[in-house]
Amino acid sequence: MGIVAGLDSSSDFTRIVVCDTDTGAVLRQGYAPHPVEAPDGAPRPSDVDPQAWLLSLGEAAGGGLLEGVQAIGVSSQQNAVVPLDAQGNTVRPAMTGGDKRTQIAAADLVDALGGREAWAQAVGCVPQAAQPVTKLRWLAKNEPENAGRTAVLLQAHDWLVWQLLGRPVRRTTDRGGASGTGYWSAATGGYRPDLVELALGHQAMLPEVIGPAEAAGTTPEGLLISAGTGETMAAAFGLGIGLGDAVVSLGASGSVMAVHPEPLADQSGMITSLADATGMHLPVVTTLNAVRTLRGTAELLGLPDLESLSELAMKSTPGSHGLVMLPYLEGERTPNLPHTAGTIAGLRRESMRPEHLARAAFEGMLCGLGDALDVLRGRGVDVRRIFLLGPAAELPAVQAAAPSLFAAQVVVPQPADYTAIGAARQAAWALGVSQGTLDPRTPPAWQGPVAQVLEPGEELPVGQAVRQQFTAVREQTHPGAFQG
Repeated sequence: MGIVAGLDSSSDFTRIVVCDTDTGAVLRQGYAPHPVEAPDGAPRPSDVDPQAWLLSLGEAAGGGLLEGVQAIGVSSQQNAVVPLDAQGNTVRPAMTGGDKRTQIAAADLVDALGGREAWAQAVGCVPQAAQPVTKLRWLAKNEPENAGRTAVLLQAHDWLVWQLLGRPVRRTTDRGGASGTGYWSAATGGYRPDLVELALGHQAMLPEVIGPAEAAGTTPEGLLISAGTGETMAAAFGLGIGLGDAVVSLGASGSVMAVHPEPLADQSGMITSLADATGMHLPVVTTLNAVRTLRGTAELLGLPDLESLSELAMKSTPGSHGLVMLPYLEGERTPNLPHTAGTIAGLRRESMRPEHLARAAFEGMLCGLGDALDVLRGRGVDVRRIFLLGPAAELPAVQAAAPSLFAAQVVVPQPADYTAIGAARQAAWALGVSQGTLDPRTPPAWQGPVAQVLEPGEELPVGQAVRQQFTAVREQTHPGAFQG
């Protein structure tokens, strides 16, 4: 068929991959950091001029990178909101990322609609500080003049697609990106303009939500631009996950998401009900403590890095000689214990050795993520295979323990920009549909990632015993934490 490009505009950089439309093989790639700096020279990472994304895109695409490309897919950082005036100019810099300024606004919105359950029923998620709906509330309270001038609301990938198409009258988005705004419901497939008004103080124009295989438009040069999507959805699409698959991401905090055929509303707010880039759903459960647990333990033991912590942990045995760590160092979101602290239980003279504490940190982190997985499993989500992402996924202590603790096959893909690859796959799909060679219900079948596959095997009963030990300590320390 030809070649397509996928663009990943993250919070810090733009990465572009050019792929073969039939196999997904990456043929060439480009990269450029975002020139993110406030006009007065003081960096303000939460306020970003969207032009920085275009400058970075232009640099990443330099050297003829896009020569011969027939279609482009755009994925971008989620939660960024770009407020435009009636003429299409930015009212103020885009508000991006987990903006701490907006925490009070999130609590305000929860109360204004009548509580967490009301939000979960309305849009499948409870407002968090990072979400666009919360940023709109902050804008209305703190910059009322800017809020009043705001006539159109776009997310980062919507804005980039609109720019690539030459700023047409029609503005579009996809259901994946829309599902993270806090004013679009994955369950109904529609916007909640009343929630925009609740947050911003008045209505605003919202982009049209187009189908996963639809094109947003064609540039004057004939380049097809697909719908685009958020980075989470693009990464899932790039990995090729489907029903029965979950993704566990090991960052400072952790997240678990899985593919499910229908949306999940969750009144506790533990599940965020997102849509994916294919027409399915992506329920997500987040933990506040993942790799930060390992880093803290390494510092406590005087170790220089996580590799040393892993090496030490491998000198212990499953169960860490009875030592159990509840890794709630920053409080916790899953279970909902925002003001708690971590716990070390099972201290006996024979367990008070560095290697057992190191092992307990890995087991505690993975058991915490296992709890998040069980939230999804408890709602009927099928999880047979788990993709483990993040640099910590390569650590031997993680790989040794994860399959038996998660009770599933664990796949550790080789590092690659799956977000950009997912965007390229979306472009190939839209191109194929436009040419009549692909079905709009079935994405192109690209080769899966090169990966290590780890099975629970004979270790499964041992891993499940460690989980039970963790659960017993959690229930004793925080009774009914998952019932609240």
